[in-house]
Amino acid sequence: MATDHFQDETEGVADGGWQAELAEAVRSASELCRLAGLPDQKPGPAAGWPVLVPRSYLSRIAPGDPDDPLLLQVLPRPEELETPEGFSSDPLGETAASPVSGMLWKYQGRSLIVATGTCGVHCRFCFRRHFPLPASPPRLSVIEPALERVGRERSIHEIILSGGDPLTLDDDCLAELIGRAAEMLHVRRLRIHTRMPVAIPGRVGPRLVELLRATRLTVIVVVHVNHPAEIDPAVEAALARLVDAGIPVLSQSVLLRGVNDNADTLAELFEWLVDLRVVPYYLHQLDRVSGTAHFEVPEARGRRLIEELRGRLPGYAVPRYVREVPGASSKVSLE
Repeated sequence: MATDHFQDETEGVADGGWQAELAEAVRSASELCRLAGLPDQKPGPAAGWPVLVPRSYLSRIAPGDPDDPLLLQVLPRPEELETPEGFSSDPLGETAASPVSGMLWKYQGRSLIVATGTCGVHCRFCFRRHFPLPASPPRLSVIEPALERVGRERSIHEIILSGGDPLTLDDDCLAELIGRAAEMLHVRRLRIHTRMPVAIPGRVGPRLVELLRATRLTVIVVVHVNHPAEIDPAVEAALARLVDAGIPVLSQSVLLRGVNDNADTLAELFEWLVDLRVVPYYLHQLDRVSGTAHFEVPEARGRRLIEELRGRLPGYAVPRYVREVPGASSKVSLE
């Protein structure tokens, strides 16, 4: 919920729409500390991954709390300069899984298209923080080789749009991309992985919903949310607009030390999502990308958390606990 601390800083942003909010996002660690009421906090260097925090997300951070779980996700820390053994710039082997620019092909029947390098918020644990993302502003010509390859591969039945965040594409660009996918008659489903309904919930407007409804493809939205404090009335409304339109919405979360690595937080998050008609899908073990080791939770603890959640929640409210292993034919279950 927004606090008085941020009212002057965010006033007027909503009137300019989601693109204005993205343009006016906080892009300095020192400014982020000031706005979060942490004048003595010394942020770490951005370590090659710039700060990007929209004002609507900022409004949900508790002022003056250096351990706020939302702040921890977006504020650089000195630990990002550390790269312990087992961490690397490409922990998922995505470079090897990219037959052409903009396309990742790792699983049978599905292909992922990196539609844009732009995000709505820069999470400090991002597994693509070192990936060669497409330059902005987005142009479909950049991913044309990927679209052509998917068009030739008749075994691909599902396109996964990722990035960056595909919902940072404007409606016209997104409509063109969806139209291209719908022309491929062997493609039946379009899955959109996004953090925008949480980062900038105003992105989920009437035209976007209509675009997702109008295609012949079965559209599934997978929203990334890690903590119950990320869900405010605007986020609830954004998710409701998708669900009310008949679009299935799933959630995925990353298990993060100091953010959500306790059963109370996870239970509240997953039960709230179910109440919002969002199906908890995956709880991801951290991808071991350079600069993120301080977020890692031991797998044994993750298993204990899942077991506790099973005793507290209905089965449909407990996501699968998984990690991605390079070369594996699917996500690897850790349960």
